Amino acid sequence: MPDGVMLHEKKKRFSEGVTGYHYLVLAVACFGWSFDTMDQWLYVLVKGHALRGLLPASVPDADVSKYTGYVQTALIFGWATGGLIFGMVGDRLGRTRTMIITIMMYAGFTGLSGLAQNWHQFLILRFLTGLGVGGEFAAGAALVAETFPDHSRATALGIVQATSALGNVTAALINMAFTQFMAPAEAWRWILGVGAFPVLLVVVIALFIHEPDRWKAARELSRQKKKDGIREVGSIIALFSEREVRRNTFVGLALGAVGIIGFWGISTWTPELVREMLLRANAEVDKTLVERYVSLAAMSQNIGAFFGALTFAWFANRIGRRGAFAVALVLCLVEIPATFYFATSITLALVFFFGMGFSLLFLLSGFTVYFPELFPTRLRATGTGFCYNVSRYAAAPFAALFGVLSASFGIQLAALMLSSVFLLGLVVLLFAPETKGKPLPE
Repeated sequence: MPDGVMLHEKKKRFSEGVTGYHYLVLAVACFGWSFDTMDQWLYVLVKGHALRGLLPASVPDADVSKYTGYVQTALIFGWATGGLIFGMVGDRLGRTRTMIITIMMYAGFTGLSGLAQNWHQFLILRFLTGLGVGGEFAAGAALVAETFPDHSRATALGIVQATSALGNVTAALINMAFTQFMAPAEAWRWILGVGAFPVLLVVVIALFIHEPDRWKAARELSRQKKKDGIREVGSIIALFSEREVRRNTFVGLALGAVGIIGFWGISTWTPELVREMLLRANAEVDKTLVERYVSLAAMSQNIGAFFGALTFAWFANRIGRRGAFAVALVLCLVEIPATFYFATSITLALVFFFGMGFSLLFLLSGFTVYFPELFPTRLRATGTGFCYNVSRYAAAPFAALFGVLSASFGIQLAALMLSSVFLLGLVVLLFAPETKGKPLPE
């Protein structure tokens, strides 16, 4: 073999070519998404108490889950709308400025949710919170994808998604702390008020983070070809007017809907599962103890989620993106119904919740890695936001459906019915392109 010729290119380490600024961008994206998910889970943990307190006393306790489903559907619709709007804003205005706007929105409206005086106000504020949540993800994922070298991109994006679990665990700790000193019926307002503090992160972003060179180049190209609709930055029409991009858009939308139904349509009902389990075993159990167990179960679920998110990147770098998605979908199909049927004690709940969190974030972290790889730079935030968030329009009714099914047939059967959606995800993979080892499309 001639000198300098190698049969295989040497695999690069994650840290090769990664500078201090890369790590700063990664830290900012991690904190942005972690605080984002913290605010989401503050709501998840208190939603039952909040709705019970905001609804008229004449509404039976058994019907509270219906109203909870309506509010959760509004949150998801807001998330979808935010992803649609701020995905385009991110491609036109820039990644960092979009992150600043969306963080201020999700933090501000989470805090204001604690001041709601009736369930209608609460529903509106959750919708507005969702606008910020949906927009932050697309901007943050695009920022990391365009800043890091190709060989370290999947791992960096996997780390970003993994930190969502840290935000969720933080929410559980906050819930546990407040409910030890206050009645759950009163604590929920203070817990949501804590969700306003992430707004401080925008100071760091404004001072130290600049727009990626890839985005600057794409913006300049768009300015030179303003009359070319295909080249327009942030164009939703372009997601459907180009054949390959159109295929990728539909694949992303379908995968996104499956994952969102699994997470927001099923798994966020686990606090209700734990409360029902404990009250069924002992109707006189102390409510402070119940909330402690709810928080512990949420922490177990999200510690599992942390490891699941990191696992997708590992699988994706070895067996490809499609193979990793297939493993994740099969795990969800088995683990989620099993959790709702077999978590009959707090010990079993801690074990099964860990497995469910692992399986779901194994799946959802794939979106953070895969979606930015499906679209060219001029459409990356638009396409990522469109797939991850607009798919919520299709998934949003399932949150309300779960509440209705749970009230009618029980929480276990509701989970089993909705878990069949993961079979659809396996079908979608037949049409999904493999992006492993390929550079980001320009």
